[in-house]
Amino acid sequence: MIPRPLALVVEDSEDQVELLRRYLGREGFDTFAALDAEAAIAALDDICPQVAIIDLLLPGISGAECALRVRERFPDCRLVISSVLDEADYPAADAALPKPVRGSEFHDMMQRMYP
Repeated sequence: MIPRPLALVVEDSEDQVELLRRYLGREGFDTFAALDAEAAIAALDDICPQVAIIDLLLPGISGAECALRVRERFPDCRLVISSVLDEADYPAADAALPKPVRGSEFHDMMQRMYP
């Protein structure tokens, strides 16, 4: 059996994690979820994500800093920023996923990144 690609989700809301896990599963991804940037950064030696969805507003280390570290460690990983903040405040990424996240918008974003 061919392994499914891995998505890293860094999100402090467990409800949002479950929503993203469900959407990612529909797109053919397994998910590694971290409730804060510290847990995500600690896991970077043990995982190899194809896509990372990172919330900007996290406790402790910011989502922007976490995104930088993911990008440094995995330059080919697609980076998606998800937040309630204005998109103009998002750091550079492959895609933006403003909250609230809707299934159709998520699917369209994934189709643009993985045609």
